[in-house]
Amino acid sequence: MIVEDGRARRMFGWRRRREPYLIPRTLGRFIEGLSRPEHTVPQPRRRNPGAVVDCAVYHGGKRRPGLSHYADAVQAAQRQRDAFVWLGLHEPDESTMASIAAVFGLHELTAVQAAAAGHRPAAETIGDVTRLVLRTARYVEHEELTATSEVVDTGDVTVLIGPQFVITIRHGAAGALKPVREELEARPAQLTAGPWAVAYAVCDRMVDLYLEVAGHVERDLEALEAVAFAADKAPDIAHVYQLKREMVEFKRAVLPLQEPLQRLLDRGVVPDALYPYLVDVRGRLGRAVDRVAGFDDLLNSILQARLAQVSVDQNNDMRKIASWAAIAAVQTAIAGIYGMNFKVMPGLDWKYGYPAVLLLMAVASVVLYRRLKRVGWL
Repeated sequence: MIVEDGRARRMFGWRRRREPYLIPRTLGRFIEGLSRPEHTVPQPRRRNPGAVVDCAVYHGGKRRPGLSHYADAVQAAQRQRDAFVWLGLHEPDESTMASIAAVFGLHELTAVQAAAAGHRPAAETIGDVTRLVLRTARYVEHEELTATSEVVDTGDVTVLIGPQFVITIRHGAAGALKPVREELEARPAQLTAGPWAVAYAVCDRMVDLYLEVAGHVERDLEALEAVAFAADKAPDIAHVYQLKREMVEFKRAVLPLQEPLQRLLDRGVVPDALYPYLVDVRGRLGRAVDRVAGFDDLLNSILQARLAQVSVDQNNDMRKIASWAAIAAVQTAIAGIYGMNFKVMPGLDWKYGYPAVLLLMAVASVVLYRRLKRVGWL
């Protein structure tokens, strides 16, 4: 039986069903997200501090995609065998290093030392973390050498090597490590050696920079040596001394690295696969040390030769001054004698006396000049 809708509701007791309000889809998703458990709510992505240049997890010689916070990177590396974190820092402050030390389990003293700059090359082990410090070097281009020219710019880089991480901390403008990371990522077979592969790559890069700077400095020394004895454009002693000071700073960066590098090879902490490579780095470092020591000796020779040349020039000037003073003394003597108030003197009453005395003075000057010229005083 067909019954009208309103009549059927009265007869059978039907009630009108309320239609739900229409909720916008975006607002509905927001409410649904609030009703989820706390662990399912998406968390905002953490950002690294400004001192972090790069942070990545490496496994099997390859870099895992994505830029992770260093705390997340440590957790990801610990979940996989043979994975490690490479964290690159540039001039971090103490608070940043303190938080990084808490995540990586570093000693407090290691974190404080890493935050400071100006360290001497060293290699030491605290617990299971090895701290390797190297000096960086960069050649500063300049048109000509002056008393204030900066020839070599130096800094330092600290490498903290742990079981599943390596942290590189760089201070100064020299020694950027981005090329090191790019070259090492292009060699996955070497990257499988773990954190020590990064330590080797950094050492290799620093020694290459030493040899590169040494090549530029050698050309500067050749140009300085060429004009050291030039009469028209001899270098000032202050210029030579400034270059010597720059070489002292360069020598402080290169020479002290020999002992820490040898200590690492003797301790046996370097993996066997990387041992021959570090031996090669030690050999090239020895060549850089020899070149820097040779520069120092050459600069000492140029400086001593320039000082001797200055002394010779001063002696020559004194000879010239003495020669002209002797020539002038002859004229003064003759004029002084005839300036005496004596009545009886030869030539006083002679009408050619005055021209004769002038001729005598001229002849004496010419004779004395020729004599001094012949012996090299003029």
